[in-house]
Amino acid sequence: MTLHTDYLRAYDLQLRTTPEVRTAESVFTLGALTLAIFPGGHGFVTYAGLDKTSRASIVQTVNDALAFFVERPDIVDVEWKTRAHDDAPDLHAVLTRAGFVAEEPESVMIGALTDLILDDPSPALAREGITVRRITTEAEVRAMSAMSAEACGEEEDSDRLGELLGELASENGTEFWVALADERIVSAGRLEPVPGTEFVGIWGGSTLHAYRGRGIYRALTAARARSALAAGKRFVHSDSTEFSRPILERSGLIRVTQTTPYLWER
Repeated sequence: MTLHTDYLRAYDLQLRTTPEVRTAESVFTLGALTLAIFPGGHGFVTYAGLDKTSRASIVQTVNDALAFFVERPDIVDVEWKTRAHDDAPDLHAVLTRAGFVAEEPESVMIGALTDLILDDPSPALAREGITVRRITTEAEVRAMSAMSAEACGEEEDSDRLGELLGELASENGTEFWVALADERIVSAGRLEPVPGTEFVGIWGGSTLHAYRGRGIYRALTAARARSALAAGKRFVHSDSTEFSRPILERSGLIRVTQTTPYLWER
């Protein structure tokens, strides 16, 4: 067994389905699928058991799942999360024919939390006036959300902000971390423990354009890793864009598979 194989097995057994929908408003099971509805009418489909399913069954599964959401007038869009290592015949083609559009693929990264605290640039950044800390108030989370939208060049998503504020209020273990320059938030990310496992997820990491390339994302990641280690966690996972993947690879994380979200909009 290789480390890659061990991590991929852990991913399939511990990080799929239920952990992915823990913040949903409602969750349903449809055969091998887990269907969820998130605030704002956002549907979500994930699974962990379509391997070696016939193409005809895949077609029926996709049609049944889409019908489940179409029949609910409050649903505005549906994301179907796929994984490259699954043996699900023609799933990508079937989703496309059903009206789903593939978005940018992301790398599923897994590794030891201890790797993320090595070579932490925080001391050097502190000398430049850039600090990293955890935030805990609604006002701070609102400011973090606004910064993230600015960093991505997008309008702020009110539904997504509502989800973040809901996570803050629920005290479900999610932590919000930011980097500040002269008390202005310039980078941000979340830490989400996976209940019943030794894993945490690190998400976000958006950084204002003027502050990129200075090690701020690495410092933000190291701070989250130290917090998770203090809570007794050992491993980390993240769905990473091509911006953050190389940074995590340099920190020792391994790309175990690729995930591509497919989006259907009413």
